[in-house]
Amino acid sequence: MKKLINAPADYVNEILDGLTSAHPGLVLGGESGRCISRREPALQGRVGIATGGGSGHLPLFTGYVGPGFADACAIGNVFEGPNAQSCLDAIRAAYHGTGVLCLYGNYGGDRMNFDLAIEMAGMDDIACETVLGTDDVASAGADEAAKRRGVAGIVLLYKAAGAAAAEGRDLAAVAALAQKANGATRSIGVALAPCRVPTASAPNFDIGEDEMEFGMGIHGEPGIWRAPIAPADKVADEMVDRLFADLKPGRGDRVMPLVNGLGATPLEELFILWRRVERRLKDAGISHAAPLVGNFVTSMEMAGASLSLMVLDGELEALISAPASCPFWRVG
Repeated sequence: MKKLINAPADYVNEILDGLTSAHPGLVLGGESGRCISRREPALQGRVGIATGGGSGHLPLFTGYVGPGFADACAIGNVFEGPNAQSCLDAIRAAYHGTGVLCLYGNYGGDRMNFDLAIEMAGMDDIACETVLGTDDVASAGADEAAKRRGVAGIVLLYKAAGAAAAEGRDLAAVAALAQKANGATRSIGVALAPCRVPTASAPNFDIGEDEMEFGMGIHGEPGIWRAPIAPADKVADEMVDRLFADLKPGRGDRVMPLVNGLGATPLEELFILWRRVERRLKDAGISHAAPLVGNFVTSMEMAGASLSLMVLDGELEALISAPASCPFWRVG
């Protein structure tokens, strides 16, 4: 796999330098040197939102720092969680006097280091709450939903929670809203080809030229099945079927759809998937907000896509529609 990089060891730092140079509303700092925050912070007295995760997933995680989204982000090496100091840096950068919601994906290293950072933040009298993104239906059954991984659906959580914080809701209310949004969101993905971490000598998994893996995670975690590649409509149908089976939306419900590319899949193919998803929603009597179709959570140059659905009520739709701005998603 060919890459436009310099020294592999400099990969993440050079990404962050380039990102902040291209988007001057973002600042790189903290004691760790691995914290992205807003140049113009939210108003004092507003709840802050801190997030974090490994590199290799842009726009996730650092790309969703901005007004109406997250306030700060801790970033780790490629496919590695951020260290505890960078998590503490993000919490401190997100703190505006009334507490911080730590909102990130359900991965062991991320949980461990954010938990440690929250303990340290408590010594500075910074109150924190935690909500984990657990939208990946392929990673655990409905009876073990708390064990599920967080994937592309976390983008919708950032938007809803960020809008709630911007409204001036208190920490408990923002955390409750983020948990409600997480409970209303499910995702499923499919991989067609692997990616390679810059410091590795081989791709992160092997897959045949004529194969696809349904349910694979964004780091190459095993999926549900592997089989010869299928037509786009058949893939979209299984995605919709599995999300419907878990979310159980009813006729007359309304959803927020996100068709996400994993890095190497052309935008054209994502629209082919969306046309089928929209047909399935219409046939089920389910309306939808304006869909998001594009690369919102990637896995380096992995080929494939994911589908996320959030079942909306009036509160969630108002928050998803509220004005907000970050480098990779602008609303209003």
